[in-house]
Amino acid sequence: MPSAVGPAAVGANGVSFAHLIDPNRTWYNNKRLITLHAWIVLLIITSSTNGYDGSMVNGLQSLQQWESAFGHPTGGKLGLLSAIQTIGGLAGYPFAPYVSDGLGRRRAVLLGATIMCIAVGVQTASQNVGMFIGARFLIGFGLTFAANAAPLLVTEIAYPPYRAPLTSLYNSLWYSGSIIAAWATYGTFKINGSWAWRLPSLLQGVPSILQVALILFAPESPRWLISKGRDDEALHVLAYYHADGNESDPLVRHEFQEIKAAIELDRAVAKNTGWKSFIATPGNRKRVYIITAIAFFSQWSGNGLVSYYLNKVFDQIGITDPSTQLLINGILQIWNLGWSMYASFMVERLGRRFLFLLSAGLMTLFYMAQAICFSEYSQHGTPAAGHAVIAFIFLFYAAYDIAFTPLIVTYTVEILPFSLRAKGFTIFSLVISVALIFNQYINPIALQSLGWKYYWSAVLTARPTDLARVCLLPRMRIRLFVVLPRGDQGRTLEETAALFDGEDAINQITHQAEMEERREDSALEKRSTGRESA
Repeated sequence: MPSAVGPAAVGANGVSFAHLIDPNRTWYNNKRLITLHAWIVLLIITSSTNGYDGSMVNGLQSLQQWESAFGHPTGGKLGLLSAIQTIGGLAGYPFAPYVSDGLGRRRAVLLGATIMCIAVGVQTASQNVGMFIGARFLIGFGLTFAANAAPLLVTEIAYPPYRAPLTSLYNSLWYSGSIIAAWATYGTFKINGSWAWRLPSLLQGVPSILQVALILFAPESPRWLISKGRDDEALHVLAYYHADGNESDPLVRHEFQEIKAAIELDRAVAKNTGWKSFIATPGNRKRVYIITAIAFFSQWSGNGLVSYYLNKVFDQIGITDPSTQLLINGILQIWNLGWSMYASFMVERLGRRFLFLLSAGLMTLFYMAQAICFSEYSQHGTPAAGHAVIAFIFLFYAAYDIAFTPLIVTYTVEILPFSLRAKGFTIFSLVISVALIFNQYINPIALQSLGWKYYWSAVLTARPTDLARVCLLPRMRIRLFVVLPRGDQGRTLEETAALFDGEDAINQITHQAEMEERREDSALEKRSTGRESA
């Protein structure tokens, strides 16, 4: 039997609820939608915390005050300082999905944010490299809980027409934290003493402080509430934010019935809600394959070297002034945020397949151009070649940002049914962490030993994969790899996930939703008849 997924009122390629959307209710003229989006921003800044870290590590390496405080780390020691946060994240993965599913999305974010607040305090007060490493491990551990729950809550409470762009903004705002870190380290560059690096470390805790103070006032996921038998609360959340409090609104009833039908089927098919279910059905095996591939390629597409060790690349192309390095890093993060936010709002218009194809193809070209210019500068010392490396880094990141920044989280959470969403997102995060640890630990060692040749080794190992995906097998791979085309705004989250389990699963849950609707109508009719008789 297929895994439990959401119902579709029409076929897998149809649009079932677009006509239920009130065209007069938009994000800018409806007070409750504005409030809902404010809560979503509180969740999205979880990604900013993660982005802050990567850029801060880059920036600190350009600060002589930090270098002196920790013994001028290079090679493996520098790799450990960068990778230890991700290693801390690995320690949290066995627990994160159970906290998200057991305690709820909000409390999981609260737990993670509380741990990060403590860890940032320790990091800021560090007196030696061991203390700094321990604090960064704890930041990664706490971030795992918040980062597991926050994107799930974003996609589960979003108003349906805005779900894909808002979920895409989650990962895009990684760069908002990166921008703050880049310019914070640039601003503290001239401070004499340890506060040149302690102040950027302290600022890393600002998003977590906000979440600790406010998260319990945010709405909980209606899907989680229904899974715990709290149907009235779930209906209230949906009605309050999606229909100005009208529990009889057709859109709210449609959403509520689909969510309830999907979760009821989960309970009837309990074997399809655990870890083994990921290999139990063809639909779930396809999900795991896609999630793993997206996560792996998002970190092995040539971005890992520049994301954490940009200053080392600068050193090898003749840009050694710390002020210049910090300035370029700050501008790059603003560039990245602009492109990724633009792509987030174009997801529905251009489609997921098209954006993935375009992104992978352009990344291949621009990364190879970087490698050519890097080797030209290293062998001949041509200044123009060094400047060209910077230009192609910017172009490479623009290509990366149009798909792999906004879509990897969006696509992962929307193809998973509720019962598997937290666990599936943990698989996604685990693969990313393993790939990141290699990048963070090995890259500085390899770059120090091989220099420009390391760029070409990355081309030879990573680029043929992209070339095959993009140039040789675009329809066979990408069109199967990315199921959802453009114009997905006509489907609820449950209907989107249903596409992976075929028409039988869709029909089965559609029938369940219709039964829920008939039971609800019958109950309403009895209550109405009783009042008339009285």
